[in-house]
Amino acid sequence: MSRCLSERAFDHVVLERGEVANSWRNERWDSLRLLTPNWQSRLPGYGYEGDDPDGYRDMAETIAFLARYAEVISAPVETHTNVTSVQPDDAGGYRVVTDRGAWQCKTVVMASGACNIARVPKFAEAVPEGVATLSSMDYRNPGQLGEGGVLVVGASATGTQLADEIHDSGRPVTMSIGEHIRAPRLYRGRDLEWWMDAAGVLDERYDEMEDINRARKLPSLQLAGTPDRSTLDLNSLTDKGVKLVGRLAGINDGKAQFSGSLANQCALSDLKMGRLLDTIDEWAGENGLDSEVEAPYRLEPTRFPDEPLLGLDLTSGEIKTILWCTGYSPDYSWLDVPVLDRKGRIRHDGGIVTDAPGLYLMGIQFLRKRKSALIDGAGDDARDLSAHLAQYLDG
Repeated sequence: MSRCLSERAFDHVVLERGEVANSWRNERWDSLRLLTPNWQSRLPGYGYEGDDPDGYRDMAETIAFLARYAEVISAPVETHTNVTSVQPDDAGGYRVVTDRGAWQCKTVVMASGACNIARVPKFAEAVPEGVATLSSMDYRNPGQLGEGGVLVVGASATGTQLADEIHDSGRPVTMSIGEHIRAPRLYRGRDLEWWMDAAGVLDERYDEMEDINRARKLPSLQLAGTPDRSTLDLNSLTDKGVKLVGRLAGINDGKAQFSGSLANQCALSDLKMGRLLDTIDEWAGENGLDSEVEAPYRLEPTRFPDEPLLGLDLTSGEIKTILWCTGYSPDYSWLDVPVLDRKGRIRHDGGIVTDAPGLYLMGIQFLRKRKSALIDGAGDDARDLSAHLAQYLDG
């Protein structure tokens, strides 16, 4: 957004609570790599410049990439500036209060992201003493964990990656499976992200969706950015010895209670994957790629126990740690403008906060396009919203 505003010669400032790429520096686990190939980090006026376009950047490389971008575009970043309040002023604009002073402005772009607070179920309070708990936001590496079994709750990209890493550290892992979307890392010889980009899946717009609220709540694809470009899914975890159970429905008297929906969750995930691959196959055929790539195929159906556990005594000593990989929520505790719905989400139309003229939103799932939450999606959203912002200021 800063680059787009500079191109339009708009005076602006970027307020950052820490250093550039603060979340990547301080709120991610050590081994995390981007889920998207390096070539797919296309920002306005900047992109990947290395010699491994099909690789996946690690955390140090991602931090360096974003810091370099800020330098290249001369972004006017005020680091270590924590916003404590955004409120309407008497002139029709906004007053932004920080721990280093206040700004008066006509417009505000909220780009604080969607992953500020780990989402942990209320019943986590019932975990018995003797079982350690932490969220994926707090997790850094297996060295944080005590010896003994680990219950990983959640089966999207984060849950599968951490279950894999923890199991490889020698700890027994039980994985609680809720809604997830299975996906192959490579399909027909090319990265799945390449297919989704080329076929236009990632460019699908928010105003073309039958149910945009549902689309925005879909879990992330079960993808991992590994050096060998391997597929990480429930089958590969099962092959390693990870035990699968259903969705964690509650904890009562020290006993974890699991839903009996494991088979249905797995079947639904395979169905969603099949639909995505059907879309890719159709596009490849229509665009003459069938002769250039591998033939279509489908992965083996997800395997699961015939009679999965429905309960687990957390006082038995089998489980020593519970790791919550149950998603994230944005933090709008600083927003003193009445634009939140009953679930604490900002009401907006593709990032335009219609109830508060001059207020804009960026960096959340499916803001304007399916790729909005990716680095690669920020540019298109910024171009659209900066154009609307310019029209608003021209009044």
